[in-house]
Amino acid sequence: MERNFNETQYFGRVEKEPENEARRILLTVSAALKEKGYQPVNQIVGYILSGDPTYITSHNNARAMIRKLERDELLEELVKDYLSRNND
Repeated sequence: MERNFNETQYFGRVEKEPENEARRILLTVSAALKEKGYQPVNQIVGYILSGDPTYITSHNNARAMIRKLERDELLEELVKDYLSRNND
């Protein structure tokens, strides 16, 4: 079989794309905050605006996890998710 090198070839994904790390961390931190009785939205917003890690509980290593990411990465993930859910 002769190949036509003028046409674009398609290569399908072999395996599922790994879950976004920022998303995984936000969900884990949110669960830890809920377990400790905090309002996750308020605490995460406080952290993103101030950069103060004490807004995030150390329960289940949540504080260390969220500090692995830059705050702009967290904000980007939140905006992308919001827009994908609300894009008409």
